[in-house]
Amino acid sequence: MKRINYLASFLFTAAILSSCGGLDKMKEEASNLQYNVTPKVLEMHAGKVKYDIKGDIPAEWFNKKAIVEFTPVYKYEGGEEVLESQTYQGESVEANNKVIGFETGGSMEFTGEFNYQEAMRNGDLEMRAVATIKDKTVDMLAVKLADGVISTPLLVMVDPMPIAATDNFQRVVSETKEADIHYVIQQSAVRSSELKAEDIKALEDFVKATNTAADEEFKGIEVSAYASPDGPEKLNERLSEQRKQSADKYLEKVIGKAKVSKEDAKTLYNLKSTAEDWEGFKGLVEKSTIEDKDLILRVLSMYSDPVVREKEIKNISATYKVLADDILPQLRRSEIMVKVDKIGYSDSVIMDFAVNNPDTLNTEELLYAGKLAEGLETKAAIYKAATVKYPDCFRAFNNLAYVNILQGNLTDAKASLEKANEIKEGDAIITNNLGVIALMEGDKETAKTHFLNATDAGNAVDYNLGIINIMDGEYEAAVNYFQNHKTFNTALAMLLAGKNDSANKTIDVVEKDVPMNYYLKAVINARIGDEGAVMNNLRTAVEKDADLKGMAKTDLEFRIYYENETFKTIVE
Repeated sequence: MKRINYLASFLFTAAILSSCGGLDKMKEEASNLQYNVTPKVLEMHAGKVKYDIKGDIPAEWFNKKAIVEFTPVYKYEGGEEVLESQTYQGESVEANNKVIGFETGGSMEFTGEFNYQEAMRNGDLEMRAVATIKDKTVDMLAVKLADGVISTPLLVMVDPMPIAATDNFQRVVSETKEADIHYVIQQSAVRSSELKAEDIKALEDFVKATNTAADEEFKGIEVSAYASPDGPEKLNERLSEQRKQSADKYLEKVIGKAKVSKEDAKTLYNLKSTAEDWEGFKGLVEKSTIEDKDLILRVLSMYSDPVVREKEIKNISATYKVLADDILPQLRRSEIMVKVDKIGYSDSVIMDFAVNNPDTLNTEELLYAGKLAEGLETKAAIYKAATVKYPDCFRAFNNLAYVNILQGNLTDAKASLEKANEIKEGDAIITNNLGVIALMEGDKETAKTHFLNATDAGNAVDYNLGIINIMDGEYEAAVNYFQNHKTFNTALAMLLAGKNDSANKTIDVVEKDVPMNYYLKAVINARIGDEGAVMNNLRTAVEKDADLKGMAKTDLEFRIYYENETFKTIVE
């Protein structure tokens, strides 16, 4: 009995020693495991950090009785992100994990992503492993796999473009007044009854009012005299010329009464006559209800000779009487057109009224004044006045919101845009501006929806969608959206899309005095491999903004320069 107990005790002790020895051996030789990580330095895109880890387990390492749990962990100052683990087992273990042969070894792969946090900007991706044989467990030494995290996409400037609605202000507004003098067949005298017609009276009043108005001036007086196309061509030529002269004589009296000088009048006149008004004839026939009008129009299209035309039309005997009674008399006329330019307020007068007496101005003048004004406070006051005087003008509310956005006053901007949207729901400009506010408040998805619904509003929307696409990690799309813009974000999108040279050329034409422009240029040149350009641009950036020293010191874009003495001098 004692012998049996001794044997059992021996076997138990041997098993313990065997398991401990197996685990210790695995721990000692754990450095033989090989790992390959993609990317070599972790990167953040669209708020996520992706990784792919491939591991090779050498032959004669994985104990047949062992179970090993491998866990990738991203460790950073103040915390760590424990990633999805995988468990493997030796050949003698009865479980459901992937088996690694002792003689053959094996492989493993971890693919995943984790949400990026600002504190993760500097850290290490490492692999931890815990090996177990029966009830004994050993922690393997953690193995560093990669540095992290390059977060260059976060350099994006969240500076979406609001849009102001355009005004329709015209300083010079052209007006015309027209009247006709009609004549008896084969006559050119102006009948007194014609001068009593409403259009003639209105023309005379228009001329008189223009001459007395300080803000109006004559730009032209046109007289076009016609004869109807019936009758001999020679007669019609004489008639149209005489009608032109009689209309001119009448106008001289009108101009004289209005006290316009003869010298001024001469520069305004444009007189012409048309012997046979076939075009006018065609137009009246087309508009008429004459039964055979299609036949008449066909004759006009078939014959160009006026004599033949007249003959063929007269052959349509029943129709010709209707033409003679209803159509031809309308063609025996002189058409008079007076052109006038109404001159609006000068810019200085408009601005004075807009600031001191906005009720004096109409909608377009107030909106124009808002555009002219210097200073956001003045602009806001003018647009506010426009909303009060013209409460149904969506442009006034939109433009007030536009200025509020530029001021950073998003609360008032939203209120104004809500009112604008009530007046003109779904307008592309308003929708874009709602997207601008959403993006500035951090609601990217709502902003994106608004921008996609506002593409008719122009290039500003493309710029805003470019920002969204950088945030979403869609860098090629961002480059396309930015194609009409040369900005910091354009260069950044090009860099992130792998277009280093294009990014470098673009940032060169962007405003020079902004520190971040130099910082980005340093990053671009770090990727290109131009050390001199890196140092020169980084030096300029930190000279303009000393806070960038700390940022550069830990930016993995500059990791190969961490021990460079020039780099150290710049960032210390």
